[in-house]
Amino acid sequence: MPKLQGFEFWRNTLKGAHYIIAPMVDQSELAWRLLSRRHGAQLCYTPMLHAQVFVRDANYRKENLYCDVCPEDRPLIVQFCANDPEVFVQAALLAQDYCDAIDLNLGCPQMIAKRGHYGAFLQEEWALLQRMIFLAHETLSVPITCKIRVFPEIDKTVKYAQLLEKAGCQLLTVHGRTKEQKGPLAGLASWEHIKAVRKAVSIPVFANGNIQYLSDVEECIQKTGVHGVMSAGNLHNPALFEGRNPVVWEMTEEYLEIVHQYPCPLSYVRAHLFKLWHHTLQVYQQLREELAKVKTLEGIADVNRELKLRCQEEIANQKEGEKPKGGLPFFHWICQPYVRPGPKEICKENGTSGSAGGMRGKRALEDEEDGNSDMLSKNKQKKKLRNPNKSFDPSLKPKYAKCDHCGNPKGNKCVFNLCRGCCKKRAFKETADCPGHGLLFKTKYEKSLLRKSGQTEMQKIERTQKGDTEETAELKEGIDTVL
Repeated sequence: MPKLQGFEFWRNTLKGAHYIIAPMVDQSELAWRLLSRRHGAQLCYTPMLHAQVFVRDANYRKENLYCDVCPEDRPLIVQFCANDPEVFVQAALLAQDYCDAIDLNLGCPQMIAKRGHYGAFLQEEWALLQRMIFLAHETLSVPITCKIRVFPEIDKTVKYAQLLEKAGCQLLTVHGRTKEQKGPLAGLASWEHIKAVRKAVSIPVFANGNIQYLSDVEECIQKTGVHGVMSAGNLHNPALFEGRNPVVWEMTEEYLEIVHQYPCPLSYVRAHLFKLWHHTLQVYQQLREELAKVKTLEGIADVNRELKLRCQEEIANQKEGEKPKGGLPFFHWICQPYVRPGPKEICKENGTSGSAGGMRGKRALEDEEDGNSDMLSKNKQKKKLRNPNKSFDPSLKPKYAKCDHCGNPKGNKCVFNLCRGCCKKRAFKETADCPGHGLLFKTKYEKSLLRKSGQTEMQKIERTQKGDTEETAELKEGIDTVL
């Protein structure tokens, strides 16, 4: 059967999906995808997976995709970050039987993407992207899609989108922010950029950005003409695509039931609840500490019950006509968006003025050399409490030489000048030893040979002794016969 492309792929395979859950690292796992689908999501993406790791690590494949087989979890698109055409296609070939399409991440703006040279930091390398998408399009049995961020210029963004379409991209998701728009500098996404791309290409386009309520989805489709809207806003309200705002403990109970059936790391669950309970945890700070310390799902369920009791008590004592505090559209126990404050608002909260002051507060941790705890983030202050002698001065961090093969830190005493993973593969292949990494393939092999040769010698001796015994018995029998 020929591979469906463009609008046929969107209509038939993706069932004309309008409501899409974004790929989120460690946050769009199977349990959350199933919760989202129960509440209106029509298409989900896996978390962003690293193509190179997916190819070389069977456990990584098992943990992130192979164990997540579930008939309810379709249609599903697997997203990879990659910067090598061959590696990208190898990873996609390993994943294509478990999904409906493969997505290339060209939108991640984080520092880790800059260091790894992938995501939005590939958007200037058009020749490389053409090769990656064309090779995937020609090789895979499922369509190739892309998620991008925009350039400041609309014209350049349009040319970029057209290039991806020409290379073989069958569906394009456009996040209406540049790669510089992130964190407190995120600002509003540009629907004008998305609208221009939608008009310029002849493949389905999804929009991403500025979605807090179902009404925003409808407005975005109307103003841009896109075929679907992707959002990560359901982290704060899993019922976003239903147009509902349920109470937080009900969503938590339902999510925990799914996690019992389809387990995931506790860190994922905890991260979800920090977002889902964001506004309530501003009121009940003690519950924040309890959620941070709890070690089991049962413990998390207990914290949720405590949160429910406190909120119900607050509801019972509520005065008629009382309005939500803190400028929230709903009371804190109701699922609702969280808008991250911009630099100016952060400055006000910190008691400083001007954007420079705000940015200083944001970057103080990296610039500070004397380890002043007042300038450290909460996370690093905790580390400082555990280890008072710890320094966060970047110049004092040890410098590691890189492995010749993969770029990871190599072992200082490795005989091959490689990291442990690469050293293990080489030592096994060559039956060699690397004392620096504690790998003794040659020694063990020689010992096994000695053991085998020793066993052979013993068998010879035993056979000789057995032969002598039989000869002696025959001789005795002959003597007895003569006598």
